[in-house]
Amino acid sequence: QPFAAEVIANHSLTGRGATREVRHLEISLAGSGLTYAPGDALGVWHENPPAVVDEVLQTLHLDGERPVELDGATRSLREWLTTGRELTRLTRPFLSQQAERSQDSRLADVLQPGHDTDLRRTLKDLQVVDVLQRHPGAWDAKSFVQALRPLAPRLYSIASSQEAVGEEAHLTVAMVDYELDRKRRVGAASAFLASLHGEQAKVRTFIEQNERFRLPADTSRDVIMIGPGTGVAPFRGFVQHREAQGATGRNWLFFGARHFQSEFLYQAEWQDAVKRGVLSRCDLAFSRDRSIAREYVQDRLRRVGKELYAWLENGACVYVCGDAERMAPDVNAALVDIVTEHGGRSREDAGDYVRRLADDRRYLRDVY
Repeated sequence: QPFAAEVIANHSLTGRGATREVRHLEISLAGSGLTYAPGDALGVWHENPPAVVDEVLQTLHLDGERPVELDGATRSLREWLTTGRELTRLTRPFLSQQAERSQDSRLADVLQPGHDTDLRRTLKDLQVVDVLQRHPGAWDAKSFVQALRPLAPRLYSIASSQEAVGEEAHLTVAMVDYELDRKRRVGAASAFLASLHGEQAKVRTFIEQNERFRLPADTSRDVIMIGPGTGVAPFRGFVQHREAQGATGRNWLFFGARHFQSEFLYQAEWQDAVKRGVLSRCDLAFSRDRSIAREYVQDRLRRVGKELYAWLENGACVYVCGDAERMAPDVNAALVDIVTEHGGRSREDAGDYVRRLADDRRYLRDVY
C-alpha cells in the first residue's frame, strides 16, 4: 500500500557538458506517517514511458486497447504494459521464449552454455523492444503479457535526514538516456521521475529500511564517506543528520565524478558544510579534468592514505556507496594498500584488518 506522495521539487543538478543528467527530487511525506533513518531507501512505483509502450505495440502490431484477462484481472494491453510489466529490463525466460518464436539462431546461441558473457551483455544493454526488433517473432497479447516480468519498484537511497527536512524525502536520480541502433532509449523509472512536475505530480512511494547501512550510535566516532556520482546521495543525509545530532565526531567526504564544472553534485552544500565545520574534510576526484592521468576516488584515497589510516586507528567508520562492479572493489583494494603501507603490515594482514572493520560494522557498503 504505497503512499501517493506529492513531488514538491524536481530540478537538474548537472550542467552543460555532463556525461549524464542527474536530478534532485524533493517528495512530501506529509500525512503518510512514514519515517526513515539515514541509510534507508525510498521505494518508487513508476510507469513505463508512453513512447516505450507505443514502440513495443507498433513493433508487435498489437492493439493497445485490446482487453487482456490475467490472474483474475482484466485490463487493456496498453495498461498492462504501462503499469504492470517490465519493458526496460530483460529476463532469461523472456529471451528463451523470443528465441523460440523468432527461430533466430543468433539469439538461441546467446542462451547456450559457455556464452555467459554474451548473455550478461544482452541482459544489461538491451531492452524488450530491442530484442523484438532484432529477432522478430509473432506474439498474441495475452502470451506477451504473461512472458514479461511483473513491474517492480525501484529503490533510491534517500538523500536527506528527517531531522533536517521534516516530512520530506530527497532523492538523487541519474537519468538513463542513451542511443542504441540510432534510437533513443531511456530508463523507465528515471524518465518517469523526471517527468513529474506541477501541482498534480505524485509518485507512489514506501520506505525500504536498510539496517546494514547505519551511522554509528556513538556520535563521537569519526565517519569517512566514499560516494562517487549518485553514490553521494545517502551521505547528504548522513551529514544533515550528524549536524542535527550535534555529533562531535569528524566527517570526511570523498566524492568523484568526471567533470568538476558540470558534475560536482551538491557543490554549494558541501562547500558550505566545510566552511561551517560540519565537514572536516572534502576530497575530490574528477577523472576527465586532468590532462595527464585520470584520478578516481580510490586514487584520492591512496594520496591521503597516511591521514586516512590515522582516522581508522582512531576508530573511524567507513561507508561506501555506489557502483558494485568496479568502484567498490577498487576502493576495497585501496584500503588494503593504505593499511599495508601506512600500517606496516603484510598484504595478508592488511586484508584481515579491512575484513575485521567489516565484521565490527565499521566498514559498511551500499553498492549496486
